[in-house]
Amino acid sequence: MNAITPDTEIDRVLTAPGLQRVGIVGVPPLRLIDILHRRGVEILDLDAMLVVEDMESTVALLPRVYCAILRTVVLNAMHLDLDAIVLDVGPGKCDGALHVAAVLEDSLPIPILRVINNDRQPFGAPLCRAEMDMTDKFLAITERVKSPEILKNPPPPCRPTAGFWGVPPRDFSILALFPDTTHVYGWTRCMENKTPADAILEARINPAIPTVFFAQSFCAKTALARLLAKKHPHALYLDIDVNTGSSAKAKIQAFLDLSGVEI
Repeated sequence: MNAITPDTEIDRVLTAPGLQRVGIVGVPPLRLIDILHRRGVEILDLDAMLVVEDMESTVALLPRVYCAILRTVVLNAMHLDLDAIVLDVGPGKCDGALHVAAVLEDSLPIPILRVINNDRQPFGAPLCRAEMDMTDKFLAITERVKSPEILKNPPPPCRPTAGFWGVPPRDFSILALFPDTTHVYGWTRCMENKTPADAILEARINPAIPTVFFAQSFCAKTALARLLAKKHPHALYLDIDVNTGSSAKAKIQAFLDLSGVEI
């Protein structure tokens, strides 16, 4: 199994006649998104909850010690009708994605393309800094992954009253606890900027606002989340597995309330 799929094979698969639905994992290079976009191929973000199926059905393929996002990738891939899957297996995603690619390649009769996104052209992150309902904000950010174009008429930045650092959570219900004036940091900001491997941008924080540092349980980013939370003067660190329980929500609510943040 090759770690990275050759460009010639990637181009052959993505320009093949009849290609209609392609799943993506992480943020594939802009060049590939542009190919799919111009061809009118439906792009499905396999990191998101796209099917209503029992997560336990993935255990035969992936151990429970993998994060909920990668387990969701496998769950989606098992139940969706796809023509190919493109996975970022480089520093813009995680090593776990590389092993998930091997599992999917062994389990599915479709091309599994391993790519590395080292794009450096910044697209900006206006949504991360806008005053928006947090669920709508994250939906807009994750939807932007499917487009190669810069955001037209971006919203103006707001004065932040709280911060959310981390990846888009599997369970978006956690986002309802944050005010519309929350600024988003971490890999989510790299995602909107279309530079998922930008470690400097990912580590950027704002020490002036109370910030929740979030990571999915069993994700390697929990190490960075904990480190940055320790350095931040007003932080709450959380790692959450598949769903956000009442205890985690209570911690966030109490943290924001005690910080004087108005929802």
